[in-house]
Amino acid sequence: MSVLDTIRNRRSIHTFKENEVDIATLKEIFTYGSYAPTHYMKEPWRIKLYQGKGRIAFVESILKSYQRIGLISNNREAKTLKMIESMRKFLLDIPHHAVIYLEKEEDPVRYEEEYSAVCAFIQNSQLAAWEKGVGMLWTITPYMHDEDFYKDIGLDPEVVKIAAVLQIGYPERIPKAKGRTPIEERMEIILD
Repeated sequence: MSVLDTIRNRRSIHTFKENEVDIATLKEIFTYGSYAPTHYMKEPWRIKLYQGKGRIAFVESILKSYQRIGLISNNREAKTLKMIESMRKFLLDIPHHAVIYLEKEEDPVRYEEEYSAVCAFIQNSQLAAWEKGVGMLWTITPYMHDEDFYKDIGLDPEVVKIAAVLQIGYPERIPKAKGRTPIEERMEIILD
């Protein structure tokens, strides 16, 4: 498959098979990700990869965060408990969760450069994964803005910024392609 085919055919995956991707394949995927453009060769991306039993504490940190920030009620009603258990099962059914983060920069221009490099790393990783038959979902979720969540997973919110959480595994189902807006509608050509 050409890189252009991979770009066009890659899909965000929402449901995964239960089997894990072997660690050598994940390392290879993230190695390809690391060929992203990076200002001053700083390679600012950092990864915390949760799999196997490591997912349990991670998922519990997510659920506690959702309760802290009000996305899940703190009551003990049957409906709430059922929703929590459903969310727990959904999250634990994902074979791998990768927290992608970077150290914060005080200079806003440098911060944007580093954040952009991390986003390029994530996209490269998604494309490399697709080549290997591995699916990813790039998530930006409310718990990424909860300082206590950072602390729960061993990160200092004063020092680092979570850019994304990637859900990773072999696709259970591949969504159909969604059309794209013709680029002419998004591009302004200036001749003079």
